[in-house]
Amino acid sequence: MPVEIFNQQQQPHNLLSSISGTQTTTDTSFSLPSAASLPPTDPHHPHHSSNMNKLCRQVSIESPGPGAKNCVFNFFVPIEDTPPLGARIRIVCAGACYSRRGRSNSITSMSSVSSELSDYCPSVTSITSISSPAHQGIREGSFFPGFEVAGVIESLGSEITEANNCGLSIGQRVIVYPFDETPAGYAELMVVPDLKHIVPIPDSLAMEVAAMLPTGALLAMNAVFKAQAVVTQILQQRASSEPKRKCKILIVGTGGLALWAVRIASYHFASNGADNVDITVASLRDEGFRLATEIKNVSVVQWNECLYEPQLIERTKDVCGGAVDVVIDFGTTSRSLHRSMHCLSKGGVVLISDEVAEKLLPKFSRLSNEYQQEIIPISNGTAEQLADLVELVANKKIEPPPHSVFPCEQAAEVIQKLCNSEIPGRAILRFHDIE
Repeated sequence: MPVEIFNQQQQPHNLLSSISGTQTTTDTSFSLPSAASLPPTDPHHPHHSSNMNKLCRQVSIESPGPGAKNCVFNFFVPIEDTPPLGARIRIVCAGACYSRRGRSNSITSMSSVSSELSDYCPSVTSITSISSPAHQGIREGSFFPGFEVAGVIESLGSEITEANNCGLSIGQRVIVYPFDETPAGYAELMVVPDLKHIVPIPDSLAMEVAAMLPTGALLAMNAVFKAQAVVTQILQQRASSEPKRKCKILIVGTGGLALWAVRIASYHFASNGADNVDITVASLRDEGFRLATEIKNVSVVQWNECLYEPQLIERTKDVCGGAVDVVIDFGTTSRSLHRSMHCLSKGGVVLISDEVAEKLLPKFSRLSNEYQQEIIPISNGTAEQLADLVELVANKKIEPPPHSVFPCEQAAEVIQKLCNSEIPGRAILRFHDIE
């Protein structure tokens, strides 16, 4: 059962000292003389074991219980010792994303954060970081946030040598590729069992930018790569009969995923000489419309929810110059996918994240067969793709979307602002200042 150790009005380091019996220190993780010195911790924590000798601070976004409205909390949780063939990372920045327990992909777009949290937070204006007894025992509905992290290697495992260190060293700046059983990254330390999940980043890449890459940007990159494969096939089929006909791509959404996708697609198709591809962004909100219009050679259509569906579909086809061939849909609702399919040509392809696919595919299988269209789930991508993405962003070949950085103590305010769409682009939490 989770026990809150402090709230935002308390100083965590001072309180930590009173709990452990040690003097105040600026280091937020520390060694304990014995397991008995540990304060109460969460037994549902994915790495709860006896092989732990440190505590670190963690932010958790909970699903409120009956009669409770709070959903952002601060805890101290035990952290595992460094695995023999792994590493322990001191988190510097974490992207404001989250994933439901049992799901592999984190949700990173502004619209996704708002829509998903609205199901669990009765009133976003009431989000605080003060604990409530009503939250005890409801961890199965919890969100464990922070699967986009950047930090430095605090320690390497006892069995790591120069022959198997993958070029990594203590103090090196890195990001973590999301792997199965990835621990929550809204904590000051993260244990990584295998060095293959760690991707180094150059000094030229800011930590807050690097923290956006492991899930949102990587998923967008993988979607663009899949779209290119579809586009290549379509252009080959048209080569003899319609060699000058362009292939049309529609990217739906203006949260972090869509803003990454349009930047990656613009660079990727241009660098591959694909001048016969037109890209349009369907913006889901006003500020996203402004952000999307700042990207060169990309058309923008606003999906104003006040309009009727036929009007929105007609408006989209007018901007795109007819039905499109490929849709990359980062929306999370049935309405968004239904609209996308009506903007798609016969034989077209819709790409959606595999997280929403499990919910939406059963609902749209009949419609996709009727329209002779294909809906393809997209996974998060590979560690190799993540390394390539790091190089592209570090070399400024792909510009990151707008983002704002907040101290981790302001997590509750950040979630509230995300729910109210008050933060343009991405939100990043900072745990340590090393730059």
